[in-house]
Amino acid sequence: MVSFIAQRLAKAVIVLLALVVMNFFLIRMAPGDPALVMAGEAGAGDQLFVAQLREKFGLNQPLPVQLFLYVKGILSLDLGFSFRQQMPVSKLILDRLPATLLLTGTAFAISLTFGILFGALAARFAGTWADTAITVAALIFYATPLFWVALMAILLFSVTMDWLPSFGYETVGAGYTGLAHVLDVAAHLILPATTIGLFFMATYARMTRASMLEVNRLDFVKTARAKGLSDAVIQRRHVLRNALLPVVTLAGLQAGTLVGGAVLTETVFAWPGIGRLMYEALLQRDYNLLLGVFVVCSAMVLAFNLITDLVYRSVDPRIEFAT
Repeated sequence: MVSFIAQRLAKAVIVLLALVVMNFFLIRMAPGDPALVMAGEAGAGDQLFVAQLREKFGLNQPLPVQLFLYVKGILSLDLGFSFRQQMPVSKLILDRLPATLLLTGTAFAISLTFGILFGALAARFAGTWADTAITVAALIFYATPLFWVALMAILLFSVTMDWLPSFGYETVGAGYTGLAHVLDVAAHLILPATTIGLFFMATYARMTRASMLEVNRLDFVKTARAKGLSDAVIQRRHVLRNALLPVVTLAGLQAGTLVGGAVLTETVFAWPGIGRLMYEALLQRDYNLLLGVFVVCSAMVLAFNLITDLVYRSVDPRIEFAT
């Protein structure tokens, strides 16, 4: 297992460097220029001022030189400096990353737990009204745009009923500490986490249902029924465990993308995470900050893929680690 992890980490480093190079050129190919944007905001159209900004940002150097300097910094764990924010990129990301991990981690736990639960119930009562209700609800949540769900949730639970706060990470100026602070953050977390979780919950529910119905037709399940085991025991111990492998695969692929994919939700709910930070960096043409967010998101996707491979072994001991 140690050899497997070591080889996967070595491959992950190569993939990460390839992604860094690709993202670097893609961002440079996009229209816009941080020097021109800053000059426009300052109300200065003088070419000399723009040239000074380009020199300050290093944009006057050839692209291969810029790429070499950036990759050299990445290898030394230096994500660069944000001239727009006047702060190191790593500090900006580390300040926002906990909020994003809290949001996406909660949403992932909600979606995976309830997705598997409702999917198992739908498969257990296949063909009944319960199966139909769960399937229809899953299709509705899967097809509904996230921004619409977010806005309707704010309108219903925040504006109309006044049950939950509609935006932010915590109540500004409240000064809560201890348990009061935890409860305050939890209240702000409910709407954005549930909004993200509903979409993925629908995906996992449909996947679990389909996988369990497929496993139900296999010979070892018929053998278990012939032995006289109760249907509840068969579904829980034999069918569900074998049906979880495709769900684990899908969850592992989506877990990493959740971190960088929460841009829309964080923007709607004004959640101070790296998704919103990435959106702001894009508008401001803050190349270093945008590339830094891409690097962190890519690294987390690779990390979650490795974790998924390790989880396979615990779900199905028959699977062997192989490189």
